[in-house]
Amino acid sequence: MVKKYKVTVNGQSYDVGVEEVGSAASPAAVAAPVAAPVASAAPVPAAPAAAAAGSVKAPMPGTVLSIKVAAGQAVKRGAVLLILEAMKMENEICAPADGTVAAIRVQAGSTVNTGDPMVDLA
Repeated sequence: MVKKYKVTVNGQSYDVGVEEVGSAASPAAVAAPVAAPVASAAPVPAAPAAAAAGSVKAPMPGTVLSIKVAAGQAVKRGAVLLILEAMKMENEICAPADGTVAAIRVQAGSTVNTGDPMVDLA
């Protein structure tokens, strides 16, 4: 038995058919799933490439070993902001986008938890 569903992926709707496992229908009688786009009510806006403004947050718990930037300093995407020691490894925390360091919320020697803001970029 084929069940029909409407599935929305990234704002685009599709009508799909799914065969129920253990049904009496033979595999030859079931049509291959066909995804037919259905017009959506409103287009989904494209995600911005990378927003420069925001906080760089700790990806894991650890200890800040050193800070490599200063407030007011311009940084490029990928520039090392600080070194975070976690699980006996030194991890470089890099800028996710071009911007200016608005504030440094941690200091060398401080401990952070996952999600704690460490550096604000503007």
